[in-house]
Amino acid sequence: MLASTERILELTTQNQFLEAFPVLNQLRTDLTEGSYLELLTQMKQNGYKLFALYREQSIIAVAGISLQVNFYNKKYVFVYDLITDAAHRSQGYGYRLLSYINEWAKSNGAKFVALESGIQRIDAHRFYEEKLNYDKWCYSFRKPL
Repeated sequence: MLASTERILELTTQNQFLEAFPVLNQLRTDLTEGSYLELLTQMKQNGYKLFALYREQSIIAVAGISLQVNFYNKKYVFVYDLITDAAHRSQGYGYRLLSYINEWAKSNGAKFVALESGIQRIDAHRFYEEKLNYDKWCYSFRKPL
């Protein structure tokens, strides 16, 4: 449940994207503002959406998602990015934002919400499994080219 001073919005303007960058950059530390905007433009063409939880006028948490379809998940939402500002962690903001994404997914006909999390992020895994009832069901692999 959102507090009265909180709201969740899909970000759609350049100013909103720039406002979200300092929070997102806490997760994606290799990005510069320029590379962020360049990649975001390309990602949006492939259906990427960026949502933010605001408390009063400040962005506290950000989630980047897209609606996807494949053989094993059918229609689903993939969460690429989920980050709460370091000064506001462990206060339920990530939970509220991801709960909102779950409802958004359901209302858009998705059967699942899926995400990946770095192997070393033990606290994040506990959050997904214990607080949000996500199942750990596969490993994800990649190969640099």
